[in-house]
Formats: sequence, structure tokens, C-alpha cells
Amino acid sequence: MAVEVIIRRKYEIDNPEELIPLINQLRSLAVNQPGYISGRTLKSINNPGEYMVISEWQTEEDWKNWFNSKERKEIQHKVDSLIGEKTFYDIYEPVGY
Repeated sequence: MAVEVIIRRKYEIDNPEELIPLINQLRSLAVNQPGYISGRTLKSINNPGEYMVISEWQTEEDWKNWFNSKERKEIQHKVDSLIGEKTFYDIYEPVGY
């Protein structure tokens, strides 16, 4: 069953233009991972220092494999170091109607 992963980042930094290439790098690498279906990155209108990524994966295991990969962790460490905050992750599954 497909899952959706919500990734939230909040930051207050002087040079947010340094953050965007790292987020884009994570996304471009995720696209090539087994089980990746789709994703999009959103910037809050009400809070410009908040970004949310929504990605869809074929299985929770596919997401966890990417989440635990060395290349993702290295880039994520740079993101967290830059923003000085922890990135938050939530995994959701569809609910039948």
C-alpha cells in the first residue's frame, strides 16, 4: 500500500538561498530511489520560514530505505546544520472512504 511522507522544516536564517539547493538535491536523489512515486515541495505563504515536502512511496519500507541511506543522511545533516532546527517526518497511509 502506498504511503505519503510529510517532511516539515522551519528556519530563521539570513541566507535561505543556501537551503533551496540542498532541498532540491534531496528531491532529485529521491526520484531515483526504488518505490518513489511522486513528490512536491511547498513554501508556507503565512510563514515564509517554513517548507513542507510531500512525497509518495509505494511502501513504507521503500521510504525507510531512502530515509536510512548514507547519501540522504549526509545531505540532511547539512540541512539541519544550516537551519539549526530538526526536520520533522510523518508517514501517512490512505484511509478508505
